[in-house]
Amino acid sequence: MSATRDALHLGTVRSLVSHVRQSFHASIGDVVFGMEDGTVSIFGLVFGVAASTDQSSVVLLAGGTGAIAAAVSMMAGAYLDAESERDRARVEAQKHAEAWEQDVGTTAQELSQHLAASGIPDAQVETLRNLLASNPQVLRALRTAFMPTLQEPVTTSPFAHALWMFIADLLAAFVPVIPFALLAIRDARLVSVLVTALLLVALGIGRPLIGQRSLVRTTLETLTIAAAAAAAGIIIGKIIV
Repeated sequence: MSATRDALHLGTVRSLVSHVRQSFHASIGDVVFGMEDGTVSIFGLVFGVAASTDQSSVVLLAGGTGAIAAAVSMMAGAYLDAESERDRARVEAQKHAEAWEQDVGTTAQELSQHLAASGIPDAQVETLRNLLASNPQVLRALRTAFMPTLQEPVTTSPFAHALWMFIADLLAAFVPVIPFALLAIRDARLVSVLVTALLLVALGIGRPLIGQRSLVRTTLETLTIAAAAAAAGIIIGKIIV
């Protein structure tokens, strides 16, 4: 009995791990985008505040609240985007199916021509054409079995996309913030720059691996955007203060 329970528990764990892994791979674009957005936006915010105050608590408050707000916002955006994409795919699949079955005679004729071109005897082709023209259910079954691209695609749920976006954005957003919780503000500024730069370089390496782009160009783009965000934050902080 105990062995059976252990086997069931192990099977459940493996199924859960497999589901999470598939969900992660399907949402890898959201993960990369969320990490990049969280790092860049909060890096600019943190340095704008850090340049105008000597109190780490102020930087932590601004960075922490900004990170959570940005992660929630990105999560909502990812959910709505994934939901809209799934609805669009469903509508397109339905349109394809309706167009395919709209003229049964024409579709049966086209299939018959392909079969004849493959060398199948005319008598057998004629028999099949008559069957398809008189029985739409057979045509529908053939479409489902041999034309899967016309079926509604199986995609990760919008909630999974949104959850991965939230996790990635939040974790990355706290990278430039954490040094201000551990170090004096003068040292925290330097450490924050270093750890943020390392994360951005890692993202710059990861993006071309996913999108087959230039490694150097992508890394420089990522670092340049982050530097621009930090400069904008510092300028705004100096103007306000």
